[in-house]
Amino acid sequence: MTVRIAINGYGRIGRCFLRALYESPRRDQWQVVAINEPADLASIEYLTRFDSTHGRFPGVVDVAEGALRIDGEPIVVTHATRPEDVDWAALGIDVLVECSGRYGTREDLTRFIQAGCPRVLLSQPGQSAEAVDATTVFGVNHDDLKGTETIVSNASCTTNAVVPVLGLLDSAFGVDHAMLTTLHSVMNDQPLIDGYHDKDLRRTRSAMQSIIPVATGLARGVERLLPQLTGRVQAKAIRVPTLNVSAIELTLTLHQSVDTQRLNRLMADAAHGRFANLLAYTEQAHASIDFNHDPHSAVIDGGQTLVSGDRLATMLLWFDNEWGFASRMVDVLSHWHPRWQH
Repeated sequence: MTVRIAINGYGRIGRCFLRALYESPRRDQWQVVAINEPADLASIEYLTRFDSTHGRFPGVVDVAEGALRIDGEPIVVTHATRPEDVDWAALGIDVLVECSGRYGTREDLTRFIQAGCPRVLLSQPGQSAEAVDATTVFGVNHDDLKGTETIVSNASCTTNAVVPVLGLLDSAFGVDHAMLTTLHSVMNDQPLIDGYHDKDLRRTRSAMQSIIPVATGLARGVERLLPQLTGRVQAKAIRVPTLNVSAIELTLTLHQSVDTQRLNRLMADAAHGRFANLLAYTEQAHASIDFNHDPHSAVIDGGQTLVSGDRLATMLLWFDNEWGFASRMVDVLSHWHPRWQH
């Protein structure tokens, strides 16, 4: 049975999610029937066809009779700014994929349910664990989905990158403490030139001229998925002037003695075994651009693994913060929808 999907918010993640559906080998499972985005239809069509980061869309994109068409299939486009202003029920959707980033509380997300959406897949962690029925990192806890949930979060790109690695390390060696430093590409809440920001003075500065520390909820996200590490994880984030592909420097003290070879062997074995297609492992001399459009949640750079003494270690994880995350949204949807009770 084809799953009927609507997308709310058609920015970077919304467009990557749609494209990931069309590039998926499970393409026949999906039908995107609606997009709600305040921007005009001509801009939506143009930004679907051409993408500065991921290249041209691998299909025919045009507009006909007021609808966006992809490979001849029409997608209804609405321009509402509130969930209540779209007749979601009339669209006959099975799930709404919320990619606007504007809705993170239970109260706000329930507005979509009340407006006719039977289910919501959220492209952010949600403001609290109680805001959603489940927070899912594919490969870690996706089997916990029962199909009875109405609001599921796909966590964050950084959580998807680091949680599988931290879980492996904790199971193998025990994690006493961890410090996570994310080096994240610029995002659309930063100006190209200095401009006002309503929350963070640092984000008033030009995104392309500075390395800019910003706040992050990554530590809370890790603890939500790995509660045994509660109180033992800290995180910070630094925005860097690149368009895409980010990295996490993971520094940790382990309970057992380790060396570089044991750490890298654990990661390489996982990338070829339990986490195949989710994690990758490399020792080649890479730069971030090499991982653009890479679908993995994280790529472990074994050449950057270091151990000081016998329990203090640091590792480097690369990840495409757009494409890897959008690919995990498709994976979660693929796992969730067969369990729905229609």
